[in-house]
Amino acid sequence: MPIADPSSAILAFTNKFNLALSDTNGQLLWMTNISATGNSSSEATGGEAMLDNNGNFILQSSEGIILWQSFDYPTDTLLPGMNLRITHRTHALQRLISWRNPQDPSPGNFSYGADPDEFLQRFIWNGSTPYRRSPVWNNFLVVGQYIESIRSTIYFTLQTIDDEVYISFGLPAPSVSSLLLVKMDYSGKMKIRTWKSNVSKWTDLQSEPNQECNKFGYCGPFGYCDNTQPIVTCKCFDGFEPNNKQEWTAHRFSQGCHRMEALRCGQGDGFLNTSNMKVPDQFVFVKNRSLDECIAECTSNCSCTAYAYANMSTKFMNGDETRCLLWIGDLIDTEKLIGQGENLYIRINGLNGKVYCLCFLCLC
Repeated sequence: MPIADPSSAILAFTNKFNLALSDTNGQLLWMTNISATGNSSSEATGGEAMLDNNGNFILQSSEGIILWQSFDYPTDTLLPGMNLRITHRTHALQRLISWRNPQDPSPGNFSYGADPDEFLQRFIWNGSTPYRRSPVWNNFLVVGQYIESIRSTIYFTLQTIDDEVYISFGLPAPSVSSLLLVKMDYSGKMKIRTWKSNVSKWTDLQSEPNQECNKFGYCGPFGYCDNTQPIVTCKCFDGFEPNNKQEWTAHRFSQGCHRMEALRCGQGDGFLNTSNMKVPDQFVFVKNRSLDECIAECTSNCSCTAYAYANMSTKFMNGDETRCLLWIGDLIDTEKLIGQGENLYIRINGLNGKVYCLCFLCLC
């Protein structure tokens, strides 16, 4: 609950060496639970609470053993050096959860974290409904993003710690001294922010979704958001047309697109290479496949509508360093990106009057 009068709040150690926050009437508002984390506090004889240089609030014993730390309990903010758990083999998934509004820090409607079924992608949720989806990881170790205003690249990293996968971010130390954070805002936007000392406030470096078109599933099935155009808007893939042209013309895109010519499985179907794409949601992740085997998986299944393939920079936890993705049915939440993304190969009728790259002849 919000504290009505922060100046009256009291933070103190209990006799079990937990930290407790209470009001002037002695009502307990919050307390650490060291025993629940597996750290025994029954024999603790002393220690200290400290805020380290990374912004981590740490409770440690007199022997220097960390008993509790704020980095293990994310709120709405991810700081450099902080890890957000995106798998749940032995521990629960972690999410950043927005405030209810600018004045109320109680849990709001929006949250950010990994897909609970597949850590290769992350979501912003509005309640339990997907609101914005990240590109799928095609490089297991690091994704770099250059930010012009600070003239540096921000690195988002996946790392394995004790059989769990975590995401973190940071700058190439020590070349840049900017103070940064990633914030799940109450408005539903995921923001990268930096501290401007000349005006003494946090300012946004980047915010997403920054277009209506970037919201989850905005362009409907077989439609995609084209971020490369001066006016970002929805388009149909080549070989497709709007399901409702009147709605499409009115910039209402949710009904998406349909094929102009039906597929004829085994009778000339091919794959159209669309580059620089954020590949769709609802994929099937087929592990331990070479490129040729991935193509064959899709070609041999008449229900397979698309595939994408990547060699990861480091191996997965099970030793696999390949990423074969297949789609069965509609392609949902796809975008064409500027200077990033990957190749998406969409199944089309190879006899519809255009030149396509047939998967059994070549690879575009």
